[in-house]
Amino acid sequence: MLTRRPRSVLRRLVVATALLALLAPATSRALSKAIWGQVDRDGVNQFPMYHQLGVSIYEIDLRWDEVAPTRPVDPADPRDPAYHWPGEIQQALTQARRFHMRVLLQIIGAPAWANGGQSWNWAPRRPADFATFASAAAREYPAVHLWMIWGEPTRSPNFEPLVPAQPLGTKLDSAQQAAPHLYARILDASYGALKHVSAHNLVIGGCTYTTGSIDTQQWIENLRLPDGRPPRMDIYAHNPFSYQPPSFMSIPSPFGEVQFSDLHELAGWIDRYLRPGLPIFLSEWTIPTSPDEEFNFYVSQSTAAHWITDALHLARHWTRIYALGWVNVYDDPPVTYGGLLTENGVRKPGFEAFARG
Repeated sequence: MLTRRPRSVLRRLVVATALLALLAPATSRALSKAIWGQVDRDGVNQFPMYHQLGVSIYEIDLRWDEVAPTRPVDPADPRDPAYHWPGEIQQALTQARRFHMRVLLQIIGAPAWANGGQSWNWAPRRPADFATFASAAAREYPAVHLWMIWGEPTRSPNFEPLVPAQPLGTKLDSAQQAAPHLYARILDASYGALKHVSAHNLVIGGCTYTTGSIDTQQWIENLRLPDGRPPRMDIYAHNPFSYQPPSFMSIPSPFGEVQFSDLHELAGWIDRYLRPGLPIFLSEWTIPTSPDEEFNFYVSQSTAAHWITDALHLARHWTRIYALGWVNVYDDPPVTYGGLLTENGVRKPGFEAFARG
């Protein structure tokens, strides 16, 4: 079973008619490629390299707990003295504009004053506080129109309070339902706040990954507001970390996992429980090429390049996928060997595969 350790931060053997119902017309398109990475590394601007990779979306965290360590007097006003907006984001916006990229801000973390004195990964007691911060951020960064709400809340190192559940289709009890219900309220409140600032803002939610303390299907089924409706969002996010080759013709993954090859299953759950046809943003994907502390699998560098090529081909021919994002640009041993380059900046075969795809 795939394990993802916290960082300091078919498939389906179905009849042809069912497969065709899931697949969009097989026509290639200009897939948006996204990336998580540094603005500068050792004093070198990284955006020319991202441009060479064909990246059109730059992803970066916006930590509420770091921006607002003390409670603002007027939390909707980005000029409130309590706010300390990170300079790195403004640098990213400048470089993104230069290289014709969009910036995605992932709002994550809650300050102690909002979550009862807990650590950053504890959700705020009042979803409205999170939404108000989101509106202040949208006013501070009017050029940003891609907003992701709290990455990987299905695992307890990222989101608390969360009571783990057994996978394989078990129903969640009331204690286990509390986390997806709370996240749904945070997401829906943020949607309203961000749309109020600009109708052009796209709100990305769900934010599951391959496995989790609550598995992806359970999470989607239980994303419900107090009145029983699903939360509003424009795009669903998933991180499909994969220890099997990307293919839409392999059998479903075990243990409730959702790897790249399980994306059609994911789409079916989204259609059934959230909103039919909701686009899917694959925010984080990486393939380790040596043993590391983040994942419990790895493949050769040449195999990783083949997987990247295949994944990009599949994504381009299924218009349901909004974007495919890569995380870990450089190896960072012993934590990760999932970079497109080694720690010394030597390009792996996967670099060229991602650039060509």
